[in-house]
Amino acid sequence: MSKVGVLGAGSWGIALATVLAANGHDVKVWSIMEDEVEMLRTHHEHQTKLPGVKLADNITYTTKIEEAIVGKEMVVFAVPSTFIRSTAKSAAPYVEQGQLLVNVAKGIEESTLMPMVDIIEQEIPKAVVAVLSGPSHAEEVGRGLPTTVVAGAKKKSTAEKIQTYFMNQVFRVYTSPDVLGLELGGSLKNVIALAAGMADGMGFGDNTKAALITRGISEITQLGLKMGAKAETLSGLSGIGDLIVTCASVHSRNRKAGMLIGQGKTRQEAMDEVKMVVEGVYSAKAAALLGKKYGVELPITEEVNRVLFEDVPAKEGVQNLMMRERKAESEKLAWEQE
Repeated sequence: MSKVGVLGAGSWGIALATVLAANGHDVKVWSIMEDEVEMLRTHHEHQTKLPGVKLADNITYTTKIEEAIVGKEMVVFAVPSTFIRSTAKSAAPYVEQGQLLVNVAKGIEESTLMPMVDIIEQEIPKAVVAVLSGPSHAEEVGRGLPTTVVAGAKKKSTAEKIQTYFMNQVFRVYTSPDVLGLELGGSLKNVIALAAGMADGMGFGDNTKAALITRGISEITQLGLKMGAKAETLSGLSGIGDLIVTCASVHSRNRKAGMLIGQGKTRQEAMDEVKMVVEGVYSAKAAALLGKKYGVELPITEEVNRVLFEDVPAKEGVQNLMMRERKAESEKLAWEQE
């Protein structure tokens, strides 16, 4: 049995805590909110974000961040992406040299265009920082439904250590050295999922959804390759796998927010109704800026930004996509000579 800390008591942090506890680890979950910690201690359940999932006795809770870090073999960063930097700053004084930190948040920081692992490494350079990503809604992981993810780290031994901590009969973990690819796939798919949700909200069909998913993975792959990610990663679990589940699932907060916007609600009204952080809203601008930085055309991402931040109606965004200039599906395929 190992001692593990989880920073963040939202649905994903609690779901991963249940996996770790089921594997026999002693888990300490930190939340900055007193009332959340009290609820978890009293009811052994997150009644608002993961109702119905009863939590084991080997999960304990604290509002003191040092208690979830000091003496822990592994610390999981499960706060929303917008709080990764501030949480890393708070955690830094308590992290030991070489301590393993695993990021599970999905996002890109708008002001720096940095993925989450890079932010944690910048704030806590003495730590070993890795990532866990893939198609994995908390609601299903908490219920013990079969799920498959990928642990990414610079060194194979680090990824295999994470694999050992998490893997069991319902939570399968693969390993990968492509940390950047895992992070980009997990972040950029949220933007495409907003578009898929908007299409659902406007009453469009499966043809539209298939087009958005397929062209969406094309955008993610083109940008990812330019940034140094690997094609195998972006066509794998944390690329197309995560994109499919986020665009299609009833559990997807990004799809739900997109649906509400497609039905005519404003960005803020949609986010308020979802009642959880909609990561795609915070990654959309960063994704568009990355496209410009690396010279990659991202038409879906650009239209999502226009709908979110320029008050363009979602229906107009779809029309703009459909009426773009005619072109081949892939510019790399050769034609016969005329």
